[in-house]
Amino acid sequence: NVCQVNTELCILLRREGIPAHTQVKKHCIKTFRPLEGVRVLDLTRVLAGPFATMILGDLGAEVIKVEKPGAGDDTRAWGPPFVNTESAYFLSVNRNKKSVAVDLKHSRGAQVVLELAAVCDVLVENYLPGKLHQMGLGYEHLKAANPKLVYCSISGFGQTGPQSKSPGYDSIASALSGMMHITGPEDGEPVRPGVAMTDLATGLYAHGAIMAALLQRYRTGRGAHIDCNLLSSQVACLSHIASNYLNAGKEAQRWGTAHESIVPYQPRQTFVGKFMKISVCVCLCIIQVLRLTELTEDSNYQTNKLRVKHRKPLLHILSQRFLEMDTADWLREFEGSGVPVGPINSIQEVFSSPQVKHNNLIQEMNHPTAGPISVPGPAVRFSSFEYSSPPRPPPLVGQHTVQVLREALSYSDEVIGGLLEAGAVAQNEQL
Repeated sequence: NVCQVNTELCILLRREGIPAHTQVKKHCIKTFRPLEGVRVLDLTRVLAGPFATMILGDLGAEVIKVEKPGAGDDTRAWGPPFVNTESAYFLSVNRNKKSVAVDLKHSRGAQVVLELAAVCDVLVENYLPGKLHQMGLGYEHLKAANPKLVYCSISGFGQTGPQSKSPGYDSIASALSGMMHITGPEDGEPVRPGVAMTDLATGLYAHGAIMAALLQRYRTGRGAHIDCNLLSSQVACLSHIASNYLNAGKEAQRWGTAHESIVPYQPRQTFVGKFMKISVCVCLCIIQVLRLTELTEDSNYQTNKLRVKHRKPLLHILSQRFLEMDTADWLREFEGSGVPVGPINSIQEVFSSPQVKHNNLIQEMNHPTAGPISVPGPAVRFSSFEYSSPPRPPPLVGQHTVQVLREALSYSDEVIGGLLEAGAVAQNEQL
């Protein structure tokens, strides 16, 4: 297979730091993903780290996930729901990875991780700051063994500072960062978002930082230590809310689904036997579609600034009008108007959406014990390559231990057998 040979040549040239020839690239453009040939050692668990390394795996990296023998990643036990014996939570963020079961508390296990780090391009970890250093696996230790290593540490609050040693969780960082303070009903209590957005934002920041560090390494030949944490990620995501305070001294408040600075913006209830909701955004065009032309002549509503000032009476009038028809009828009324509009979908409705299907946001694969499974697919598409189809399913604990030790570290069967017998590593025997 010429394309396969050329792809392997591209990987070899990239690992040696030699630009691949244009003609070689041309033949494998649709199979050669950006991170082919990049090896990632994944020491993370739960969500932020695994989300970041899954994206790297989608982009072609070889991701070696190090798990505790037996139990594995914490989320393997988080359920229901389970698919057969596999946690749906774990399945959601661990495709395109190999699992190696290693006991880091065992001296020989820690040595295995050290040797793996020496042959990897990237290491991602989310241990409490200082914990891996105590095991001889901190950045300074691994930098000595592999100066080109990109070492990304994900924590709750950062590697240094007064709270650095405190365990960090999405809900705690969401509260401390102000995210919960601005989320929830206008007159209600603070609310945690329905998904762990602080974890996910941190995973995205980590993925971007790793990509930048790899680009920097390509130019300088040196690796880097990346400090990525939940608190910083979420504070950075406060965007204009933070700017309102820092520049105008304006403290934020909860607005539910409304917008502090734009009126009308939030969802409106419609009538269809029972109440449903439709999300409508922005400007007097809405008033025209609703055939409330008298409002266009009202001086209170001529500009957004005035509409913000007279928010309550305007929203009351709009709410009463929306209750006169059901969601489907209103969607037809708004069709072609140029007004941003859409129904508030249930999760079932999301994955029935023609646009969601068109965007290939449902990835199907065959898991060795759970059978056919589906997970949300990559959010970004590229003209220069295609994602692997189907992707590699999330692994069983220790599914690839022996394979990785043989292929990445060239361990003999005798050495591997000794590690297995000592309990330093474990191989899954379910397959």
